[in-house]
Amino acid sequence: MENDKIPFTIKNWALDDRPREKLLQKGKLALTDAELIAILIGSGNKNESAVELSKKILSKHQNNLNALGKLSVAQLIQFKGIGEAKAISIIAAMELGRRRRSEEALDLIKISSSNSVFEVLQPIIGELNHEEFWILYLNNSNKIIEKFQISKGGITGTLVDVRVTLRKALELGAVSLILAHNHPSGNLNPSESDKQLTQKLKIAAESLDIKILDHLIVTEKSYFSFADEGLM
Repeated sequence: MENDKIPFTIKNWALDDRPREKLLQKGKLALTDAELIAILIGSGNKNESAVELSKKILSKHQNNLNALGKLSVAQLIQFKGIGEAKAISIIAAMELGRRRRSEEALDLIKISSSNSVFEVLQPIIGELNHEEFWILYLNNSNKIIEKFQISKGGITGTLVDVRVTLRKALELGAVSLILAHNHPSGNLNPSESDKQLTQKLKIAAESLDIKILDHLIVTEKSYFSFADEGLM
């Protein structure tokens, strides 16, 4: 078999170029994004090593892992050397990273600002192509008791049931709530219906001695806080 038809599998690389060995010898922080992806896919194609192929995939998506995490199997297998199994491995790894970020936020972050709310909710709703409305239920230390999706709608909007929202607050013993929904369009400006719903929930909650601390509109990269903007 001619050399140009031999796949660049990791076992054929020079020792210093093997990302698995590099991870063992130098630790995970020593690896580039491309090297980590190369470990996932194991081999490249007849013209590219796994690292070179991983670099190509990343460069096609602005070297941005968030962009990579949005790719489907169909999009990934367009790259020569990436079959269905490798595409699934990449997608699974990206999803685990997203879930880890979400869990770490819930475990470690006490809600102290609108930015801390964004850190919790962006991995959940920031990249969706449809609108979802979520509630963070907090105890008297402003720690999250539960995060709950109250409704899910199309790209044009969603419907929120005030009774369900407050009934759950009573069941959990929550003393305050934070409202949040995403705008798939990327527009951070609150609509009139957003403002009306905020006031409706605020008034209803006050009758039960429950505070609405904030309402965030979340997009992929930023957010709008009703509290920060004096709209609460």
